[in-house]
Amino acid sequence: MSRLCFALDLVDDAEAIRAYEAYHAPGAAWPEITASIRDAGIRDMEIYRVDNRLFMVIDVGPDFDADAKAKADAANPKVAEWEALMDRFQQSLPGREGEPKWAPMQRIYKLGETSSP
Repeated sequence: MSRLCFALDLVDDAEAIRAYEAYHAPGAAWPEITASIRDAGIRDMEIYRVDNRLFMVIDVGPDFDADAKAKADAANPKVAEWEALMDRFQQSLPGREGEPKWAPMQRIYKLGETSSP
């Protein structure tokens, strides 16, 4: 299994952040969105927030193909509707305008890869 991590910012507005969190509360995400995530081979996904910054952790199996997921999402009207709705709340990280909003993160440290003293 592989882990992918991404970051983006929410619009810095307390009411918008509350609304975004409400859409992501347990049981609140649209079932079609959850199905599209699972159908793509994503085994688990978590989103964390500090202030208006989000950090997403995705665990994927060996069958996961990001390009295939993107094509499936583009062909799915419910996913397009969800993405348009979420777009009201999200923005790219500073200096990354014009790039995908969810910026891929690079791991720079892993405890298991360090030697013990």
